[in-house]
Amino acid sequence: MSLGISQYTLFIRRLRNDMRVGFLIRPLLIALVIGASGMYLSTLEEVHPHMRDWIPTMLFPTTEDPAVAQLILSNIATAMMTVVSIVFAILLMTLTLASTQFSPRIIISFVRDKVTQQTLGIFLGTFLYCLGSLPAARNFPSRFCPVVTVFGSMILAFLCVTWLLFFIIHISRAVSVTHLVDRIARETEDIIIKTLPEERTGIGPVQKTVSPSHLDNSEIPVLSIKSGYIRSVDIQRLLSVANQHDISILVIRRVGHFVPAGIPLLGFTGNGKLTPELNKTLCKAFDIGATRTLDKDIEFGILQIVDIGLKAVSPAVNDPSTAINCIDQLSSILIRFARHNAPQTDFFEGSKLRVSMPWLGFDRILESAFEQIRLYSQTDVAVSLRLLRAFSDIASTLPDKDSRKLLVEQGVRLVGGCSEKLAEEVLKEMRSRLAALEKMA
Repeated sequence: MSLGISQYTLFIRRLRNDMRVGFLIRPLLIALVIGASGMYLSTLEEVHPHMRDWIPTMLFPTTEDPAVAQLILSNIATAMMTVVSIVFAILLMTLTLASTQFSPRIIISFVRDKVTQQTLGIFLGTFLYCLGSLPAARNFPSRFCPVVTVFGSMILAFLCVTWLLFFIIHISRAVSVTHLVDRIARETEDIIIKTLPEERTGIGPVQKTVSPSHLDNSEIPVLSIKSGYIRSVDIQRLLSVANQHDISILVIRRVGHFVPAGIPLLGFTGNGKLTPELNKTLCKAFDIGATRTLDKDIEFGILQIVDIGLKAVSPAVNDPSTAINCIDQLSSILIRFARHNAPQTDFFEGSKLRVSMPWLGFDRILESAFEQIRLYSQTDVAVSLRLLRAFSDIASTLPDKDSRKLLVEQGVRLVGGCSEKLAEEVLKEMRSRLAALEKMA
């Protein structure tokens, strides 16, 4: 793959991510399409005036007075801007409530919500539809009343009222913690399926973490030219550069890592020399942004659920039911993750290693999912018991003993921490579940 095509692919990936996680691109595209349809329909109607015969007289009694059309279009446009302000007020209130009650990290889940983006696009599009149609209703130089276009604006107004009711119902469900955690879990599992399309077969071991920690003296470091979180890596671009310059590349920062500018992002060995152009070309293979996204970052979805669980077990909130719900969804994600084989991390040209990538394995995912909740729930019996059940559920799906031992270690640390803060009679059920877990190892 050429560098130009590779760079184009990265641009498309960034654009697709912006469409999913922002309030700009998708609402703007929807608004422009609806607005342009109003301008086109009014122009088409002027060229083919017989189109007005399609509209029943009872729905639009006057077809000759442009003032009526102007009044309807202007009133709908004004009403739409009022509704848009209401939608934004509801949205800002929801974001504030969610960030305060759950976690600021989950705001991105609301921002990427398709219904919210479509709502803004449809309302703004109806406003642009009316605005683009207004010039067609005129008395000079020729008298013209765009009947079909005005009827279309009335249909859009009715649809907007219906959509507003749907949006209110949707946003009320969106702030429900059960619905929110389930949505994040489903999105995370979708990313697992897309990132790891090959499911594990047989009884082979689950994926292990592959993380080159540092460069040795033989490797030339390539420093990051910007600060931010790595959101994706264009492996094909790295392979193309490695083949072109006859070098072997070792990537030391994976997707989800924060990279300060001036810190080694990767290193290479071979006959090539590090020039400013080569440094810039290699850095362009990394999509680095101010925030983490769910596009390729499996751990980010897990951390969002962990944040909600930690807030729930905090003494200020004390909501064990929410924490238990988070644990259930985390166990579902880990079971899904363990069912898939690790992606390719080493890429060769013939027998020569060209690119080596780090990878987040099951051991690291397990730590990210349960370590903090285990630590901060040692005084909550219900949450601790559900953690032990989750460990057993996950262990029952793992084929190798090494992975099951990781869960046993988590269970031992959990019971050990609880034994320091809970009464002995409370610990009997915990020890019973831990004994059942240890038998699986």
